[in-house]
Amino acid sequence: MAANSSMRRTTLDAPANFHPFTTSSSSHPAQTAIDSMPAQLAASLPPATMSSKNGAPVMLRKQSSPMMPPFMVSAPGKAAIAAAISLRSYLHVSFLSKSNRTVQLRFPDIQMEHTWDIDQLPWDSFTQSGKKKYYYDLVTELDPDLMAAIKPFIDEVSPNAPESIRKIHHASAYSFLYLFLSLASRKVPPCVYTLRSTIPIGAGLGSSASISVCISTALLLQIRALSGPHQDQPPQECELNIERINRWAFVGEMCIHGNPSGVDNTVSSGGKAVLFQRRDYDKPPLVAPLHSFPELPLLLVNTRQSRSTATEVAKVANLRKVHPALTESILNAIGLVTESAHKLLTSPDFDATLPATLKHLGELVTINHGLLVSLGVSHPKLERIREIIDHTGIGWTKLTGAGGGGCAITILKPQPPALTNDHSHDELLSDESSEAEADADCGSSVISNGTKLKYKILDSLEVKLEQEGFEKFETTLAGDGVGVLWPAVLHNGNEEEGGEEIDQEKFLKAEGNVGIERLVGVSSYRRRTVKEVREGWKFWRPWEVPER
Repeated sequence: MAANSSMRRTTLDAPANFHPFTTSSSSHPAQTAIDSMPAQLAASLPPATMSSKNGAPVMLRKQSSPMMPPFMVSAPGKAAIAAAISLRSYLHVSFLSKSNRTVQLRFPDIQMEHTWDIDQLPWDSFTQSGKKKYYYDLVTELDPDLMAAIKPFIDEVSPNAPESIRKIHHASAYSFLYLFLSLASRKVPPCVYTLRSTIPIGAGLGSSASISVCISTALLLQIRALSGPHQDQPPQECELNIERINRWAFVGEMCIHGNPSGVDNTVSSGGKAVLFQRRDYDKPPLVAPLHSFPELPLLLVNTRQSRSTATEVAKVANLRKVHPALTESILNAIGLVTESAHKLLTSPDFDATLPATLKHLGELVTINHGLLVSLGVSHPKLERIREIIDHTGIGWTKLTGAGGGGCAITILKPQPPALTNDHSHDELLSDESSEAEADADCGSSVISNGTKLKYKILDSLEVKLEQEGFEKFETTLAGDGVGVLWPAVLHNGNEEEGGEEIDQEKFLKAEGNVGIERLVGVSSYRRRTVKEVREGWKFWRPWEVPER
């Protein structure tokens, strides 16, 4: 629960039934051949690996094979216990003719587009003895020689862009090329990788990790180093695939951030939530998965205020120097809140629909925020958001991430307050023009008056927040991790035979978050009483036991 629990000198022990692991020190996955992806192509593709004399896997490649269909990968953001949120990044992979020996990265959300000649890339540097990495390898640090080999190809990206924009483009290009050259080969088919994201960038929600997970997954799928996802997959096999994705996503995060904790990519890869622990600051943090973490409706508001994690950490360090005993007490209290929230959320009796249970969680949210404010890591905009939301009585709000800007999150109450401060039930429910009633899933025969009232309050709240320059998202906490849509075909209600093929042009033309979600979103509707994943999207879910 505590967004800044990593600042504590001591941290909580992991529950006995969880096995802590970290992306930078966990053991290798079993180095054996696994099923190719997708399953429907298995019959037409050769085995992904075979064993050499020394037992290590050796990749096999066909000299010639049919062009792969376009496919998509999607990964969520996070809100740091650390949990996945339903805002997601989407990566569309399309294939070019064999004669077009190029690889292109398109990221329209940050106005980035660049094409590299595949044959001119520094393959020799990445394949020389002692440098070559395989999909099953554990990479805990970047190779300076390989970074130097990539640099000339990064320098040519966005040469005329302002320095602030160019820096972002170069970080994205570094992450992509390092993964591409590590996992692919000279014989890689020409491709276009197109990224779209519904996650606010630079708001502390793990947007870079979500993108790294998408790229890692796509490249591993292309070399057939992943199996599934499918509904009959054993939990251990799901874990193996998630860990493989996570390891390489961590490499992408190192390219962007230098020394990431590994928490963001872990949550984005596996979904649900993780318990973050740092017992020794000279060692990587321990991250324990929380597969039983329940899904909760969440309101997320972006302050649009830039923030610096280093600045906020420095504030706490300075406070600790001036008031060591008081600061330590606050940090210890944050740890107790985290422990209490973990115990509550992972209890088999936890029911998010019970007002008393959710009130308990909400009180912990409120306490946590107050403690973070006392550390000086809030911001006037975050406090204004909390004031506006508290005025409606619709939930419990706290800052997230490092604070100092970024986003605030609100755990929504299962039912709205009996009477809002500004409107009565009748006044709110009489507005027939509201978007909430315009939605098909908000019909009076299906949705209770209480739920319709909550939607009315949320719509009214959105107007108020936008008037003050904030951005509101209705999302879900602790959902699925990385997902795959192979081939890139969805049934979007347009009666197109066999479903609608999502090509690059359609993907690029989708306008804003609403357009992206309508075209390729994992969930069918914006507001539903029952969550529904669109047919076609598949996920690795180790918490589900296959039916026999």
